[in-house]
Amino acid sequence: TLAFVNWLGFAGWGALLHNFTVEKVGFNWAEAGLTQSVREIPGFLAFTAIYWLLWFREQTIAYASMLVLALGVALTGYFPSLTGVLVTTFIMSVGFHYFETMNTSLQLQLLPKADAPRLMGRITAAGATAQFVAYGGLAIAWWMGWRDYVWLYGTLAVLCTLFTLLAIFRFGRYEGSVPQRKSFILRKRYWLYYVLTFMSGGRRQLFFAFGGFLLVKKFNFSVTDMSMLLLVTSSMSAIFAPRLGALIASIGERKTIMIENVVLLAVFIGYAVTSSGKVAAALFIIDGIFFTLVLAQKTYFQKIGDPADMAATASVAFTINHIAAVVVPVLFGTLGLINPSIIFWLGAGIATVSLTLSFLVPLAPAPGNETVLRGAAAPAPAE
Repeated sequence: TLAFVNWLGFAGWGALLHNFTVEKVGFNWAEAGLTQSVREIPGFLAFTAIYWLLWFREQTIAYASMLVLALGVALTGYFPSLTGVLVTTFIMSVGFHYFETMNTSLQLQLLPKADAPRLMGRITAAGATAQFVAYGGLAIAWWMGWRDYVWLYGTLAVLCTLFTLLAIFRFGRYEGSVPQRKSFILRKRYWLYYVLTFMSGGRRQLFFAFGGFLLVKKFNFSVTDMSMLLLVTSSMSAIFAPRLGALIASIGERKTIMIENVVLLAVFIGYAVTSSGKVAAALFIIDGIFFTLVLAQKTYFQKIGDPADMAATASVAFTINHIAAVVVPVLFGTLGLINPSIIFWLGAGIATVSLTLSFLVPLAPAPGNETVLRGAAAPAPAE
């Protein structure tokens, strides 16, 4: 339920963003990249979430985060300028990223290892359903002539606020069974998870920052076009996410991460070379669906990690993920001014590096068997 609320606000904000910034503010590739870099700064600072846990429970922080996200969404339409977009984006992003940090932490603590991939797939499907609702609602609103960005963003914010308040009064108290370490933690044996997370941050930004922007800027997709495209992507993700979660449980994290990066490599090369809007749209849908496979990184860590490290590592991992996320959009956006295809060729390079790293993931991850290199010297202990 909480994943649904969070993605309802974020997806609605994102669905309108490219058209809002192109039509009302006159954004080009550089401004689009800068906006996405600013959006990722709160993610880069996600490690600070561990210190809030000294005073508040994860569930409380999650609720507060969604109210902050709603505030940022509500303000967006009122400030059609570069500075206004950057400030409102930052506010929205603080809420989104703090919630996602708490969400990941609680998933790792509460879900049983054997069933975690399937249940994480269901949670992902709930978020995809929220995207479906947001994109479908926006498409209908635009088709009916309701094209005031202030009104559209405001409606999304009100819905998120109401659903959050309902959740606060409806749900009880949820906490993990193992007390969490409330300090900054970096462990040498988690190094492969950290690197995979770093590479994932760069990959994700290419989809969020430039996949949709390419469709609007190069192929002239309207708000209706983008909403319908995102509607198809989210509906298919809602259908396939639980199945992809089950796939992770069936074939393991190593093969799943390999499959994800092979698909990404094909998608980024396609983005770089295509001159067809229909092909680019198809690649966008494929990219969105297979993004679910990134769950394999979470379940990989759940299997190798100390149960008391889940909250701290979730915070640190978000920061590591967003080191690339802060740098990639503004740097790649500048390169896009030269030739947008450069962005996606570099994305293919990122996918190639991630694919190479996936060969280091053991077939049976566990404490003492974190990588194939370590596993060769130290067999995984029985659990």
